[in-house]
Amino acid sequence: MAAAVPRALPPIEVDPPDLRRWAAGNGGIPYVWRFGGPRPGPTVVVQALTHGNEVCGAIALDWLLRTGFAPAGGTLVAVFANVGAYQSFDPADPFASRCLDEDFNRLWSADVLDGPRRSSELARARQLRPVIDAADYLLDLHSMTDPCPPLALAGRHRKGLDLARRVGTPAHIVIDTGHAAGKRLRDYAFFDDPQDARNALLIECGQHWERAAPQVAKDAMLRFLHVLGLADDAFLARHAGTGPQPPQRTIEVTDAVTIRSDAFEFVHSADSLGVVPDAGTVLARDGGVDILTPYDDCVLVMPTRRPRRGETAVRLGRFVA
Repeated sequence: MAAAVPRALPPIEVDPPDLRRWAAGNGGIPYVWRFGGPRPGPTVVVQALTHGNEVCGAIALDWLLRTGFAPAGGTLVAVFANVGAYQSFDPADPFASRCLDEDFNRLWSADVLDGPRRSSELARARQLRPVIDAADYLLDLHSMTDPCPPLALAGRHRKGLDLARRVGTPAHIVIDTGHAAGKRLRDYAFFDDPQDARNALLIECGQHWERAAPQVAKDAMLRFLHVLGLADDAFLARHAGTGPQPPQRTIEVTDAVTIRSDAFEFVHSADSLGVVPDAGTVLARDGGVDILTPYDDCVLVMPTRRPRRGETAVRLGRFVA
């Protein structure tokens, strides 16, 4: 059998910022900064670097802090999360700095956080847990392995969809339940309770290192802060503009395909947000088991190009009104 041809690395079109100036924090937790406004309002956490190689959020949050931004009301908490992984970033092997020991975004359930396991990511999650517990709103800035239009991941409840629509960007909103491998931060505790007003949004800003991704992160962050009353009209207009946004479309995910074997492969074109017209189309094979599209006009959300057992291969969804 011929050896597989290695995939070319995507170009790195952005410069990861030097974050050492933010290391001390201003409340006792490294890389966490808290700023209060003159009026009452919500406590809003903006988090970057859930994964160490997703640099667009770090660029956007570093920019916001360097402007000397002060909330018009409420409280802003700026968090650079998995800084240890970020500091290991190597342009020659950029995917390796996603994490040090395990995925920081699969740890956010009480049984894991309160359990006996130990890892670099778990230690940081436990350190940040009080910050998240005190939040009314969370914006978690991410990016994606492969090129894909930006996405707002709103969770499974109506409140997340409503928040994504209030923010108004990006153009695609995804309703989903997360991953079998573990709970995301955006689905932590009260964020995933439909009766609790506290709310979270995860924004996938594009491919990790594409030039456009930091601007997507910045615009989403500014509009998030604006709709919650932390950024005033003048600040938004100066830095993001106030023109109309493209109409949003919503994708409801019905299935998340988890990889069960080391012999997983796509047999159908799997472009992100590609639409497979016919139900029953063989999309992939996993250890000899066919993975079929469950309905007509099936939308492929964030298919992986680097399949690993236990991880999500692709989410299957459909456009909804």
